[in-house]
Amino acid sequence: MANWNDPQLDRPGFGASPSLNGAAIGRATYDQGLRRHMLSIYNYMASGVLLSGVVALLFASSGLALQIMVTPLRWVIALAPLAFVFAMSFGVNRMKTSTLQALFWGFSVAMGLSLSAIFLVYTGPSIATAFFAAAASFAGLSLVGYTTKKSLSGLGTFMTMGLIGLLVAMVINMIWPMPGLAAAIPFLGVLIFAGLTAWDTQRLKNEYEYVQGTELAGKAVVMGALSLYLDFINMFQFLLSILGDRR
Repeated sequence: MANWNDPQLDRPGFGASPSLNGAAIGRATYDQGLRRHMLSIYNYMASGVLLSGVVALLFASSGLALQIMVTPLRWVIALAPLAFVFAMSFGVNRMKTSTLQALFWGFSVAMGLSLSAIFLVYTGPSIATAFFAAAASFAGLSLVGYTTKKSLSGLGTFMTMGLIGLLVAMVINMIWPMPGLAAAIPFLGVLIFAGLTAWDTQRLKNEYEYVQGTELAGKAVVMGALSLYLDFINMFQFLLSILGDRR
């Protein structure tokens, strides 16, 4: 007769170490919590990207984007996402989790308004091509960051320095346009944000050890989603500059 409900089966076997069993259970619990934590980050990030895409498409198709982008208000729309990022980054320790969540959704809407300009410049098929290329690249790089045992801290430092250099190059190219530099910037941007995607994923994974079971866990989810969102959306925009067909 089957003995699946025999309570004896729940006891450690002969010669089994209770401490080893406890360690295995503790590790399994930690891994389950980590998966839940990372899934929450990815869900927030994906929802933010989806919201931005819907807002961008609706704003562009309504005709409002075309009217506003030729006025000084375009600078307000362009800089609004940056204001949200600064507010969240510098106020994370003082804000409640619910406040950070509200700011994240506000950032996603503001980013959508800013991204609406791409529908005025590039064709729909090329936007879709760049988006799916960015999504596939992001998924692969994030998987590498999550599964690799090698520390990517050195890569993160190098890519952060590269990002600063990229911003300087973009400013210089705006003031003194140089065809060679303009052509190189999108390729450098893709490489830099590809590296940042892998590094940020590993960083967020390691961060869970310190925030699990605390009130910081909810904030870590939102700020983690913001980091990955920025990695993805910048990679997408640089890929669009390379692959996109202009109207």
